Amino acid sequence: MTSSLEERFVEIVRGVPTTMHVLKTVRELDLPDWMIFSGAVYQPVWNHLTGRAPDYGIKDYDVAYHDDSDTSYEAEDVVIKRVAAAFEPPLRDLVEVRNQARVHLWFEKKFGADEPYPPLEDSAAALKRFVATAFCVGVRLQADDSLQVWAPFGLEDLFALRLRPNPLRVKGAGGWARTTASAKARWPEISIEP
Repeated sequence: MTSSLEERFVEIVRGVPTTMHVLKTVRELDLPDWMIFSGAVYQPVWNHLTGRAPDYGIKDYDVAYHDDSDTSYEAEDVVIKRVAAAFEPPLRDLVEVRNQARVHLWFEKKFGADEPYPPLEDSAAALKRFVATAFCVGVRLQADDSLQVWAPFGLEDLFALRLRPNPLRVKGAGGWARTTASAKARWPEISIEP
């Protein structure tokens, strides 16, 4: 059963031409267990609710896929280059691809070891790792043009313009202050729960 918030979410995402172009292009590449998540997905909702342009604030388009058959950087780099080749500039430089099956290999070194980062069983598991519940949403464009939505904490915080810490994360970990300050600077309407 689709919730009314999910229906609104899908309608908003469908109204962002660049995000839809990325979804259609990545669908054609048929990556294993792929989705688009992060700012390209949740920021259009905030833009819709606050009267901004649909793609305001979107810095990149995060494409996740999960392939644990080869977790080497070399294998991931082949996919990164394949995806990049499918886009024209400037979008080519804005689409970022990561194999979620190998994030645990580099995450702690890159972002600090303030909490463990266990291997992810699929791409959707990555959504449970974002710092705020409103960020924990991803979409995939299916073959029938329907949008499959993942939102492990629901969509209520996203539509309420509320940043609340992810209850599965270590309190204060993951750059909470920096991330929320950046969001608040671009969308002053959002509220931040301590």
